Amino acid sequence: MSLEDLLTSSKGCFWINVHSPTDKDMTLLSRFFRIHPLTAEDILTEDAREKCEIFRHYYFISFRTFEMDPSNDGYLDPMPMYMIVFKEGILSFHSHANPHPRNVLRRIQQMMEGASITPDWINYALIDDITDHFQPVIRLVEREVDSVDELVLILNESEQSDMLRRIGLARKTVISLLRLLTAKPDVVKSLMKRFETSAMNGGNGTSTTGQVGGGSSGGTSLLNMNETGLYLGDIQDHLVTMIQNTNHYEAILSRSHANYLAQISFEITQASNRTNDVVAKLSALASILVPLNLVTGLWGMNVPVPGQESGDLTWFHTIVTILLISAIIVVYITRRVGII
Repeated sequence: MSLEDLLTSSKGCFWINVHSPTDKDMTLLSRFFRIHPLTAEDILTEDAREKCEIFRHYYFISFRTFEMDPSNDGYLDPMPMYMIVFKEGILSFHSHANPHPRNVLRRIQQMMEGASITPDWINYALIDDITDHFQPVIRLVEREVDSVDELVLILNESEQSDMLRRIGLARKTVISLLRLLTAKPDVVKSLMKRFETSAMNGGNGTSTTGQVGGGSSGGTSLLNMNETGLYLGDIQDHLVTMIQNTNHYEAILSRSHANYLAQISFEITQASNRTNDVVAKLSALASILVPLNLVTGLWGMNVPVPGQESGDLTWFHTIVTILLISAIIVVYITRRVGII
């Protein structure tokens, strides 16, 4: 059965999920669904910029998810996902494996039989599932930030070697989250504005009522245009809250980093002061011993010295007394000035 026969024979709206589309795939889909060349180019080149663009008979959403496996070297790397929403259905595209289409399909299957699903709702469900996957990462970051903030000032020197690495990894994660989250509220806001405009125009946009799995197209819709806009507003609230929390975590990590460096600087200063005290004491000791060593060294040379011809120890006692007095004077002076 051809694609045209499949779509015309099915009841309700359609959803086609395309993984790693090729040039041939996009050419076929563009011709069949009349997709604008700029949209096809964005999908093929994997344009990472998040946006919402309105065309004549569809609107195009670029929304980034991320690598969710912590053991992967590309953990938290952005992975773009694209949705083209028509009046009759939706196309979704992604180049990397992710659980979002499967989760949304499971969500649809768990709904009441006969419930009507619109293309706008499927688009909302994909965006909502992407947004929900940020929550576990943010909770992990929150616990790590709280731990770092509590430990950075109480660890001893032997336990601080790992702290700088933990702060660096936590800041890297926070920055990655901010890069992924920053543009998302604008995309959701553009979608909400589109729904508001369509509602004011009497619902003449691309949205329509349809069903997956049967039912009449004129039945009661599960989510009408205004309700979908309300659900998008809830997503925007979640995104804004996550961005605010992430900015708060970045501020805490920045403060913890500064406190850690200040503590390291303080410890280095203390060690330097202790070294200076030791050097000062050694200098004072040298001030006592060097003059004594100089004088006594003269008597060890093969040269005439005072008292050499004397038959008693008067010169010896005099020199020893002078050395002792000079040593006492040096010790007194160094103690007076606080060197020792």
